[in-house]
Amino acid sequence: MSPVTERETVELTMGAAINQALDQALADDPAVFLLGEDIMDPAGGVMQVTQGLSTKHGRDRVRETPISEQAIIGAAIGAAMAGLRPVAEIMIMDFLAVCADQLVNHAAKLRFMSGGRTNVPLTIRCLHTGGFQMGAQHSQTLEAWLCHVPGLNVVVPSTPADAKGLLTACIRNDDPCVFIEPAALYGAPGPVPAGEHVVPLGRADVKRTGSDVTLITYGRQVHDCLAVAAALEGDIDVEVLDLRSLAPWDSEAMLASVSKTRRAVVVHQAVRRCGVGAEIAAFLSEELWGTLAAPVLRVGGKDTPVPYAKELEEFHLPQAADITEAVRTVTK
Repeated sequence: MSPVTERETVELTMGAAINQALDQALADDPAVFLLGEDIMDPAGGVMQVTQGLSTKHGRDRVRETPISEQAIIGAAIGAAMAGLRPVAEIMIMDFLAVCADQLVNHAAKLRFMSGGRTNVPLTIRCLHTGGFQMGAQHSQTLEAWLCHVPGLNVVVPSTPADAKGLLTACIRNDDPCVFIEPAALYGAPGPVPAGEHVVPLGRADVKRTGSDVTLITYGRQVHDCLAVAAALEGDIDVEVLDLRSLAPWDSEAMLASVSKTRRAVVVHQAVRRCGVGAEIAAFLSEELWGTLAAPVLRVGGKDTPVPYAKELEEFHLPQAADITEAVRTVTK
């Protein structure tokens, strides 16, 4: 399939863009297959992201599994070692804890432990929720766990186009990738390049340029940061940097942006303590000591399990007011 120009786009939701990426991967490469719970038609997955794919490509390419995350990832690792390119769906990110041994001690380490002779071209799709009153065991945002593991690629899209391009890059990667899908953005529409579209891993995107402060973020919070930037226009000039890839991350883009603005706020949905924002803050402080005009601030979830009650859940999650306060603090 030949690449097309960026001008040839179609309007898709993020869910539809992910479906398109999977459809094209199945059509382009016979080594690609999907596995997970309830992913075949008519269900097409808990969020209907795989709807129509088993009908089109067959049940040997889109395979339903028992309700066992250990079985899903164990089978996927074995298939990847044998030369296939499995795309495994773990329904909700919280459930990665159930298969952490396979992911952390096998998938992430096999290339290293085999002296580079055994690749694990495995992609794991999982959604993270938060804000949907799904309770403490179904609402966590755990990317910091994953980023701490050498050998794993970790990706979080914020737009339909990025979702399609990043997922395609993950499936083609020869190392394990965890592709985290923000549930709040499944229905969000946007222009998506038709045909083949690949967004390289480790390359951030400036979603809005500015000169006073950089908001570094990813996933759902990209849209929150853009809203805050728009609301502050004329008062504070805010740049919004969407990391897209957390491992590897785009250190050059972060340094370029924060060297310009001299101020940074890191925003993520995950609990603030020991989150990805802490590592970014340390990185920027080490690299730009003497350049920064203010300490790097972090905005994240409160240090509690995610509450069920709507008012408490909203209080737990970072809000636009929290981002605005942090921006005003660093620009005083």
